[in-house]
Amino acid sequence: MRSPNPWALIGLFLAVAVAGCVAVFALSARPWAVLAVLAAGVAAGTINTIVGSGSLITFPTLLAVGLPPITANVSNNIGLVPGGVTGVLGYRAELAGQRGRLTRLAPASVLGALVGGLLLLNLPEQAFTAVVVVLIGLSCVLVLTQPMISRRLASRPRRAHGGPWLLLGVFAGGVYGGYFGAAQGVLLVGLLGIFLDEELQRVNAAKNLLTMLVNATAAVLYICVAKVDWWAVLLVALGSMIGGVLGARVGRRLPPAILRGVIVCVGVAAVIKLASG
Repeated sequence: MRSPNPWALIGLFLAVAVAGCVAVFALSARPWAVLAVLAAGVAAGTINTIVGSGSLITFPTLLAVGLPPITANVSNNIGLVPGGVTGVLGYRAELAGQRGRLTRLAPASVLGALVGGLLLLNLPEQAFTAVVVVLIGLSCVLVLTQPMISRRLASRPRRAHGGPWLLLGVFAGGVYGGYFGAAQGVLLVGLLGIFLDEELQRVNAAKNLLTMLVNATAAVLYICVAKVDWWAVLLVALGSMIGGVLGARVGRRLPPAILRGVIVCVGVAAVIKLASG
């Protein structure tokens, strides 16, 4: 029996989601808000697939249309999961041969996401802001200096799966992603690029899978214990799925130098955004 075509399933989901969004738009007293959240979801899905930091678009948009901060963060996280799925599917070729490595790293992402999600539900946002800014800034430095560091490390043996330091870093990235998530992709690209002997596109594919697992894990936790705005989830999900497809088509065609530049620019923007509140 043939397995179902994943793109056919995505198309079915999109059709249902479009119908739902049309109904929301028709019944909404504020159609501009529907369009704003949907457009933000498309932009976030595209940016997340290429590098990360899409939450810096959708989260402020949800706040602007009137959602409370925690509800906006939770709904945003759940809505971005479908976009992560389409992004991973778009990078299937670059994921080939990485199963063993990702099997080792995935549990660290999942465990970290659970810890981060629990922190979000029990700690004030201000408690983590300073650390987040430092982590994103460090990740930008890692991405920018990766070619030089890689050349210096070329003569030294490196583990196929990155070793314990990478595992610890992926766990920390999962904690951050479960708590807020903006620019977790930048952090992961920097870590994976330093510890793995891989080209940037394959590193980006691994990043997409790990961030999708983080968002999905945190989403399950949020659905169980947090307040969710399901209309916001629907709009962000539809937009992010479209953006995930677009991001995979664009990102896979970018030369490494350009992709690296995009990553650093988005990371710097994330630092400015978070530092300015």
